[in-house]
Amino acid sequence: MDWTDRHCRMFHRQITRHTWLYTEMVTTGAIIHGDKARHLNFNEQEHPVALQLGGSEPDDLAQSAKLGEQWGYDEINLNCGCPSERVQRGAFGACLMAEPSLVADCVKAMRDAVSIDVTVKHRIGIDEIDSYDFVRDFVGIVAQAGCKTFIVHARNAVLKGLSPKENREIPPLRYEWAYQLKKDFPELEIIINGGIKELSEIDEHLQHLDGVMLGRQAYHHPYLMAAFDARYYGDTATPRTRAEIIHAMLPYIDSQLAAGGPRLNTMTRHMLGLVAGLPGARIFRQRLSDSKELASGKSDLLLRALDSVLSEVI
Repeated sequence: MDWTDRHCRMFHRQITRHTWLYTEMVTTGAIIHGDKARHLNFNEQEHPVALQLGGSEPDDLAQSAKLGEQWGYDEINLNCGCPSERVQRGAFGACLMAEPSLVADCVKAMRDAVSIDVTVKHRIGIDEIDSYDFVRDFVGIVAQAGCKTFIVHARNAVLKGLSPKENREIPPLRYEWAYQLKKDFPELEIIINGGIKELSEIDEHLQHLDGVMLGRQAYHHPYLMAAFDARYYGDTATPRTRAEIIHAMLPYIDSQLAAGGPRLNTMTRHMLGLVAGLPGARIFRQRLSDSKELASGKSDLLLRALDSVLSEVI
């Protein structure tokens, strides 16, 4: 949440043509009772793109899923993995894992409402539960409602006592449990998530599972995705360079600014990690974070930031 908005996804789409992109979690209440366009609008270039929903009422989820399909999304994903207290107060997210029958009802309601895929993202357990049987039974019950794709964040979610950040770092990773799910449910698509940072790690997981989801690593080191199209989708096109990616973003940013849309920083903040690890990366980040430069509202700030990297590399 607050990270992979549509500007971020538009940026990521300039790096990889085929990788599936997911929205930040949007609650059913925000969609049904709030500004629908604000929460659902996206850019046609983002396809394939999935709408991730947060909620626990089957009827509300069905209504939100239907709106998502009408808006043009390619998949509806139910979040059963977020551990934040704000989400818990709404009785959804990771705490839903304690109620697999309710999740199954939610999935069935959404599947009855839409023709696109309905998928579930979840953890391997909650709090002190330390049993593979728990996640196996969860997947088995939800699969009976027609869900065919499960995205497994291979850690427990600790609902009390750990922050969302700590929940991404402290509970141990158990990739082998995701592997076992694929063995127990070979007919299902099992995708793994959590702590994956290198191409070699992705390659290893794909020896056992159907897919890999990246979260923070894709955000902080987005150019890792430049290898995805050729490596995993068989695309023979030459990946864009970092400079080409920035130039590809300029028309989009200019069009948003001209339409009186978001501030420049709202879009450029997602690009800070593009040159991570290169000489001049610190200067690049500083320039893109300069309040005076950002206040000008001119996209050529990106070109000046890019020059700082190129001069360092040269």
